[in-house]
Amino acid sequence: MKKMLLLMLFVFLTNNFFAQHPNLKDKEGYVGGGLGMSWIDGDPYYSFRIFPEFSFSKIGLGLDLRLDFDKSGSLRKENYNEFSDYLSIIRYLRYGFKGDPVYARLGALDYATLGHGSIVYLYNNSTSFDTRKVGLELDVDFNKFGFETVYGNFLQSGLLGFRGYIRPLQFTALSKIPVLGNLEVGATVATDMDKRSNVTSSVINANTGQFDPVENGSMTIYGFDLGLPIVKTGAFNWDIYFDYSKIADYGSGSAAGTKLALNGLGLLTASLKFEKRFNNDQYIPSYFNSLYEIERLNFNPVDGNVQSKASLLLAATNIGNGNYGELQIGLLGLLNILGSYQRLDKAPNSGILHLSADISPKQAPFVARAGYDKAGIGNESAIFKVDDRTFMFAEFGYKPMSYLLVSFVYTWTFTPMRDADDNVISYVPQKKVEPRISFIYPLGM
Repeated sequence: MKKMLLLMLFVFLTNNFFAQHPNLKDKEGYVGGGLGMSWIDGDPYYSFRIFPEFSFSKIGLGLDLRLDFDKSGSLRKENYNEFSDYLSIIRYLRYGFKGDPVYARLGALDYATLGHGSIVYLYNNSTSFDTRKVGLELDVDFNKFGFETVYGNFLQSGLLGFRGYIRPLQFTALSKIPVLGNLEVGATVATDMDKRSNVTSSVINANTGQFDPVENGSMTIYGFDLGLPIVKTGAFNWDIYFDYSKIADYGSGSAAGTKLALNGLGLLTASLKFEKRFNNDQYIPSYFNSLYEIERLNFNPVDGNVQSKASLLLAATNIGNGNYGELQIGLLGLLNILGSYQRLDKAPNSGILHLSADISPKQAPFVARAGYDKAGIGNESAIFKVDDRTFMFAEFGYKPMSYLLVSFVYTWTFTPMRDADDNVISYVPQKKVEPRISFIYPLGM
């Protein structure tokens, strides 16, 4: 134990829920890490982590090595029990940023979106730290046409999404017409090729006496969209759009929306998005969302109970239309807040909330940041009730020196449950509590 404690003096830990540390410029990198104690579901672990990040112009690389040791000095099994766990030490390799003419990201996908988000919206391929995945985002905009892609997991079948779009009037003399010349027409197909993506029932296995899930093939969604920028300037943008989506073998829906964006010369940035959603039976908007990897399938082989995203589709009858709203505010580079909420008119447990906040002024001695995702909200009074459809983190800290952070971190995430063949059949909530000391040293590049 003494040797392990000495080793921990040289290696550092912190969690990195953001793709880039909020206090660093695009052309900077940093070497960071920290040490601390973690209580995972009530059991104590000595934890340490190093997470250097390097950025030069549009190229970025983030590494993430975390080790948790129990009181006997043994490495926690779920840290590195899959090949993907070792690959995910390279948290991401990035070129450009979302919205640039060329953007690519390999590794952890935090919040991937295609188009306006009616099919793939804020998709997270690594909601569980114990089942981290290596995915890809690749977007290219050729001005007159382009495409967006997302691939959730290179090591096994998973989510694959593609959206192609064209600005047809840009090929004609009509391209100079104000407003109309920027009309954009897009088409999307997204499919989850995981063999358990479309499970709604189970059958007993005569050999084992337990239940097996009935696999019905991939879950595939098609769609098309229209987008029209009404105002497009450096300080103010206003877009309107219409989306239509069809879930293969299930229902369909559409959405009409508008988005306003304000760039107040670095003092204030804000965006507001609102959608009216029109839903037929057996349809769920933004199907591949931030909690999809957790919701895909939760299966009990003993009693055959199936709780899956596909089974929610079957039950989605007479759900009515719905509304979606999103607000983002940034102030002086000191405060960033994003919130979104959606609800269906007639479905009692259809509320989905996403919140994130970061208050970490560069010269201030404190840090406060948090993120919260919750699905299946019924009564709004239960929005902040943490349960098996919640993902959250919060960190509050004090900096006694400019590069030293003493903080307290609370995380509510998930850990996988596996069958005899080591397949993930469900996830159960996992609570982590960590007091920690972190060290972050910027590298001017």
